[in-house]
Amino acid sequence: MQARIDFNCDLGEGCDDAAVMPYISSASIACGLHAGDEDTMRRTVALCQRHGVAIGAHPSFDDRAGFGRREMAWTPAEVYTLVLDQILALTDIAAAHGAPLSHVKPHGALYNMAARDATLADTIARAVLDADPMLRLYGLSGSALIDAGERIGLRVAHEVFAERRYEADARLTPRTMPDAVIHDLDGAIAQVRSIVRDGTVAARTGERIRLRADTLCLHGDRADAAHFARAVREALRTEGVEVAAPDAGARS
Repeated sequence: MQARIDFNCDLGEGCDDAAVMPYISSASIACGLHAGDEDTMRRTVALCQRHGVAIGAHPSFDDRAGFGRREMAWTPAEVYTLVLDQILALTDIAAAHGAPLSHVKPHGALYNMAARDATLADTIARAVLDADPMLRLYGLSGSALIDAGERIGLRVAHEVFAERRYEADARLTPRTMPDAVIHDLDGAIAQVRSIVRDGTVAARTGERIRLRADTLCLHGDRADAAHFARAVREALRTEGVEVAAPDAGARS
């Protein structure tokens, strides 16, 4: 049984962030390219401060039309600048509110590509290190992005998902497949319980996959995110799992 986990949500993407905030311990905030802008970044940082939620950057490809979920062919130099600029933009906004940035989690296609592409993963890790070597890098559990962060000396957090399905190789089921997202609450809670009880999830094709779980993600762009967040937090409580950001004190 897992004793403690971070519960994170991707925010600043145009949904009801205030309704989600009471249930999470860290937030990854859209930095203006797939969603959001300076105003939403400022508002979301202020909400995080109000609720004691750790603040992270959620950089993406420059792809607002595709919500950052379309794979793109960018050079390592382009990706480095893309990621670094977004981290620094949120760092400046957070600093203006007297708040530190705690972590970086790539968004969408950038995240999934970095999970399997070592060169892209190394580029992202270097951008995070150059922005601030104390930042923690969030990546898909056991992925190339986690390996890249560890190689360069960053602190990392292995991320698992409450309402995304997995393939047998421990990657996320592509969103192009109809069953990539767990839409029903009972199914998501069952997956969360499996993760914290025995460190496994069931792949889409039935195999049991073992995963390290430092941080549990719920997507904030779903219409029922607050309902799911409340239910997930309650499930963690009933399992006796403490919810806290990796670098913060426990939140009961």
